[in-house]
Amino acid sequence: MTTTTKTVLTEEEVQKAYEVLKPVVEHTPLQHSEYLSQKYNCQVYLKREDLQAVRSFKIRGAYYAISQTPEDARKRGVVCASAGNHAQGVAWTSAKMDIPSTIFMPTTTPQQKVDQVKFFGGKNATIKLTGDTFDEANAAANEFCEENNQTFIAPFNDLHTMAGQGTLAVEVFKDAEEKNLDVDYLFAAVGGGGLISGVSTHTKFVSPDTTVVGVEPSGASSMAKAFSLGHPVNLEKVDTFVDGAAVRKVGQLTYNTCQEYVDRLVQVPEGLDSKTILDVYSKMALVAEPAGALSIAALEVYKDQLAGKTVVCVVSGGNNDINRMQEIEEKSLIYQGLQHYFVVSFAQRAGALREFVNVVLNPDDDITKFEYTKKVNSSEGPVLVGVRLGDAGNLNSLLERLRDFDPDYINLQDNQALYRMMV
Repeated sequence: MTTTTKTVLTEEEVQKAYEVLKPVVEHTPLQHSEYLSQKYNCQVYLKREDLQAVRSFKIRGAYYAISQTPEDARKRGVVCASAGNHAQGVAWTSAKMDIPSTIFMPTTTPQQKVDQVKFFGGKNATIKLTGDTFDEANAAANEFCEENNQTFIAPFNDLHTMAGQGTLAVEVFKDAEEKNLDVDYLFAAVGGGGLISGVSTHTKFVSPDTTVVGVEPSGASSMAKAFSLGHPVNLEKVDTFVDGAAVRKVGQLTYNTCQEYVDRLVQVPEGLDSKTILDVYSKMALVAEPAGALSIAALEVYKDQLAGKTVVCVVSGGNNDINRMQEIEEKSLIYQGLQHYFVVSFAQRAGALREFVNVVLNPDDDITKFEYTKKVNSSEGPVLVGVRLGDAGNLNSLLERLRDFDPDYINLQDNQALYRMMV
């Protein structure tokens, strides 16, 4: 009888990567958060990977993977596919090593990340915007590699990349030892699984009692899907809001390693993630991108289990496009039950809006959107109304009054196709 050994990342590879990266990347701080510690009745420490040169942990895996590529192959050029942060790591490394790089990015990548790749790569980096998702960009990048005999630097499903990401955990536990901390929980984001693979490998070697929690966005939980089926599989649909973790299918190597070392997976709604981004910005002046805030958002999901514990959250990145803040605020308000949109029929007569305000709305509600076009030869006309509640608990009473005003009103939260089209 033969047995099949699954390939997983090893502690030896993480330590080798650590020695290579030690003089290259920032040893980012393990920073105590008084605000989060009080909020969750525990001791919360943030691993600030947003303070790296490229403002994310991806510099680690990119540099180490390229450093392990034979010199003649490096000089021909390296290629990657990335929603942004891995691209910046590859571009930064190509400039530092003075080698050519070709970066494939989805067309949906925030402009801020595209601009940063150009900045870090300079003359060494060529950017190609291809496809609407990471997976489409990834397929194009691999095809380009074959046609041009260049080396693909995988964003997650590669042992060198995974080992490079794991070096941040080496720093975490060195700093924890200096601070005399026993880490009870370690939270880190999961996209393709490179970060959580590296982090969990080292964590379980040096601190096996630490609970390692992988945090996925609810709309792109490809590792949870793999866990449920026993192997990586394509998600039918991916919400790209958390662009740094919006991966349709995790890697086989990352899946194997996570199966071995990750204790739990948790999914965070995109609205909670948005609320967390705004919360840590306003309370702590911390700029976290959607993927970077996932680990902190998970504290809200786990709050009943954290009392008195010591918790580490990996803030994986801070490349947040300021132009996305309106979208982030909108998702946060909807998640909290404060922002709502309706299509309501109004009588086409003077005073109809005043009646709606006086009869339907609560005293502390506000109209945030009102779009109406008068219909000729019609007694009624549809109106798009945005309502921001003063108290989320008032929703049911508002809906009752709205139903009396227009029994056939449409709640756009119940119809996402209409919501995307009209809002």
